[in-house]
Amino acid sequence: MTDPRGPILAAGCVLWRPAPSGHGIEIALVHRPKYDDWSHPKGKRKRDETAEACALREVLEETGQRCEPGARLPTVHYTVDGRPKEITYWAARALGGTFTPTKEVDAVLWLKPTAARARLTQPRDRELLDAAVATSRH
Repeated sequence: MTDPRGPILAAGCVLWRPAPSGHGIEIALVHRPKYDDWSHPKGKRKRDETAEACALREVLEETGQRCEPGARLPTVHYTVDGRPKEITYWAARALGGTFTPTKEVDAVLWLKPTAARARLTQPRDRELLDAAVATSRH
């Protein structure tokens, strides 16, 4: 049976930056203490907020980074407490900023894609990482 409220709408980014070494890229992962997991920055859309505006806001709130969205990535679907959730993602290049730990996100790690892939908690996040690496111009 379909939930009359409709799906939970959210958005986020697979955030990347050129590696400081000058070779390849690094991916930002956020740690959420509530779930003790590592994931890509994302969050629920506000009323009348576009998916892209939500993704940029969530990246800024969770990582302190401003970013430039690039390729649209696959939309992720799963169920939370019996209600469908739909998360729209982009690959996004970090433009700079400063991380400040919060109750929601207490750590950000910048890792090479292979290390980020191993650290991610959810298999669906690994698939997004693979898609972002394949489409990001770096």
